[in-house]
Amino acid sequence: MPLQMKSLALALVISGAVAPACAFDAFVTNEKGNSVSVIDTETLTMKKTIPVSQRPRGIVASPDNKRIYVALGDSDAIAVIDPQTFAVVEDFPAGRDPERIDISPDGKTLYVTNEDSNFLTFFDAATKERLGGVRVGVEPEGLAVSPDGKLIVATTETTNMAHFVDAAKRKTLANVLVDARPRMAAFTPDGAEVWVSAEIGGDVVVVDSATFKIKDRVKFEVPGLRSENVQPVGINISRDGKLAFVSLGPANRIAVVDVKTRQVVKYLLVGQRVWHAAFTPDEKYLLTTNGVSNDVSVIDVAAQKVVKSIQVGESPWDLVIPGAPEP
Repeated sequence: MPLQMKSLALALVISGAVAPACAFDAFVTNEKGNSVSVIDTETLTMKKTIPVSQRPRGIVASPDNKRIYVALGDSDAIAVIDPQTFAVVEDFPAGRDPERIDISPDGKTLYVTNEDSNFLTFFDAATKERLGGVRVGVEPEGLAVSPDGKLIVATTETTNMAHFVDAAKRKTLANVLVDARPRMAAFTPDGAEVWVSAEIGGDVVVVDSATFKIKDRVKFEVPGLRSENVQPVGINISRDGKLAFVSLGPANRIAVVDVKTRQVVKYLLVGQRVWHAAFTPDEKYLLTTNGVSNDVSVIDVAAQKVVKSIQVGESPWDLVIPGAPEP
């Protein structure tokens, strides 16, 4: 290389114009450990444990990746974590037993399911002011926001419903009876469908997000396991909308589902009592939280193979990777 080109390359590196590869951290809520574990997704190692208040469960990142919000069920609060310093910079009242938390695509509004009060609550993300709420069924848990931010879905475990709410008007548009104990909802990337996991029903119900009609059901049969041990909870759909990865709870499996055909392609053995999962931003890996074995399984998405287990805190439940699309 000529001297002038070498000098230019060196100058670019020094000036930061040639950026190093970015590493992303996964933030894992430990329900019984009252902590959030931080995993480096480049090295696949634990790097930090952040103490928080009682019973952390749902977790979400702001769209600009500058804040992490954690629902603290037994503290009736939301903790706010700075993902750069790993410090809890704030917490604020969130109503009775906040279970899951999500955020609008513009980052302005937080949505929280309050399990004990049967409410879907809205908060201003900047001021933390409670903006209002919508009464839903009994024991709300699952929560999903449509890609365009116009529609919210909350699932209620005891009422067995998926409640479709207009985000702007804060008004219920439809109450869809699904199967027993719905735990989670996820939109397809185009927003056309909502997939709802039924933990006791043992399937995933596919709902048309425009008509609010049930289109289909995804069934699971794991060889060697009784049907009552196959309990779908978390749902993660790939960015291209082709594959869904469904956490099957005490079956200790992730089901890989062809979104178009609704057929299970493969079952992947992970840790014990798998709850939820999250993709890395490049979708190279899918990380799962395993509540009984207290670890996170790392799945190579392309190979559809588990490549590592990482010990975290006690009873890991949910996780988020800032920079990655939300389920």
